[in-house]
Amino acid sequence: MVPMERELAALKFLDGLGVQLRNVREPLQALRLALRAAREFFEATQGCIAVFQAGRPHANLLLTLPRVANWDLDALTRFIKHEHPPVRPHMLLGPVRRRGGAWGAIAVMRERRTFDREDGRLLVRIAAALSDAIHQIDRDRIRDVRDRIDRKIMEQIDPKDLFYQILDGLRSLTHYDHSSALFIRDERDSALRLVAEQIAWKKARSRRIGLRLQMGDADEAMLMSGRVFGFDRRYGIWQAWKNQPATRLADMLDDDSTDPLGDQQVREDSILCAPLVTRDGLVGLLKIAGRHAGQFKPYDADLVEHFRSQAAIAIHNLHRTESLRSRVVIAERKHAMADLARSVSHDVNNALGAMLPLVQQLQEDLRGRRLKPAVLSEDLEQLQRSLQVCRRIFGGMLSFSRGAARRTGHAQVRRAIDTASAILKYGLGRSGISLVIDVPEALPSVACSQSDLEQVFLNLLTNAREAMPHGGRITIEARSVEHGVGLAVSDSGCGIPAEHLPRVTEPFFTTKPRGNGLGLSICRSILWEVDGTIAIRSEAGKGTRVEMTLPQAAAQSQPQHV
Repeated sequence: MVPMERELAALKFLDGLGVQLRNVREPLQALRLALRAAREFFEATQGCIAVFQAGRPHANLLLTLPRVANWDLDALTRFIKHEHPPVRPHMLLGPVRRRGGAWGAIAVMRERRTFDREDGRLLVRIAAALSDAIHQIDRDRIRDVRDRIDRKIMEQIDPKDLFYQILDGLRSLTHYDHSSALFIRDERDSALRLVAEQIAWKKARSRRIGLRLQMGDADEAMLMSGRVFGFDRRYGIWQAWKNQPATRLADMLDDDSTDPLGDQQVREDSILCAPLVTRDGLVGLLKIAGRHAGQFKPYDADLVEHFRSQAAIAIHNLHRTESLRSRVVIAERKHAMADLARSVSHDVNNALGAMLPLVQQLQEDLRGRRLKPAVLSEDLEQLQRSLQVCRRIFGGMLSFSRGAARRTGHAQVRRAIDTASAILKYGLGRSGISLVIDVPEALPSVACSQSDLEQVFLNLLTNAREAMPHGGRITIEARSVEHGVGLAVSDSGCGIPAEHLPRVTEPFFTTKPRGNGLGLSICRSILWEVDGTIAIRSEAGKGTRVEMTLPQAAAQSQPQHV
């Protein structure tokens, strides 16, 4: 073929290949398409795509045509690493770049005819077109990840879901093979608290959630710079990237040094640290870890840099939402105590009112010396019953108030039900409402404060009572489920209309003339705070059933790292 015809054929081939690559959405599909096209154009007997990953001694054959082929992995590895290995005349190699650096190679071989210099140049141009296509696919994926996070932010999803959406997005962007973690700054003492962690090297949940890392003033000042820091562990020592100080950050974030349980760990040898900074200051920190030194490049840092500001804004907005929710919680607690006071005052007055005439009669009998043992015994028994009523009511309220101060992470379901039912029992009985409790004794503790769990039952029982002004039945059920406890509170009341059911957990939404719309919203907030769930099923005229799950409390409290 004459040079002009050869160049025209090459240009036509490259143009057609470029059109096909623009319609591809997956990197592997682009690699397969380019390899097949190059093998056919050069009339090669064999072709392959090889890629090199940090921490491995040789390149990995990602694609081969035909499937069974013999390739010199040492030569491919050296070519990818720019070590210029000797290449046989029957083989062509072209560099494939990805993520801002050398990544792989496309190679073809034929047995009968050798390749010349122009063939080599054409394969390099094919490799460049392939690299551009993969770069565009990666950019589109980055855009999709950011759009997905934006949508989740607009949906105002649960905080835990948002945290893991952010970590999942980081994995799509950086392809880390160790872990990623999100730390939120605790405004009370400037510590960093681990709120989410995704572990790539094992299929298990993180056991470090809640871990606290104490920052010094120098650490906080460094993070406030907002730059993405990179570190690699070489010869057992963390080394910062060029022109970057602060290896203390790597030491502080090192998984080996922060593991509170002493579990066997796969060591991390590469870290990206991305502070989350807004106009109001430092809100948190993203950490991405790889298993091999040199795994992350400046390209990865740039990806995280573009993603960092979005994550910071998302978490900052979440903090504002959570702050509003906290104020709602406080308002609800105050309102709940006021409701409790109103609900028990009538019962206490009745009990005290029954005692006063008996005491007056006893005094009269003593003055007139008309005491009869049988009558005296009956009157004293009535006084004792009235005092026990008052004691149970006030004991339940005292238990509730003390629990609010303790706020431990271990709650007993049966105790919470007994406390709530003791406070409301006599009001329920006066309204003709029977209470059925189906709760086994051997239930595990749940990861919630005792007062919060008691408030959940108080709110649900109060709602059920108000739904049955002419009497009815309330049933409380509890069962052990996987990793926690399942609870249900059912009533035979008026039910909730279908059009109102989706909104009943919204703050301040109510259909009651004297309601404030906070009871179910605070139940939802309490359960969200401990990673529990709540679902409400109701049918107008047939009653309501509230189903909840609560995670099981840890066997022992997690030690804090300072």
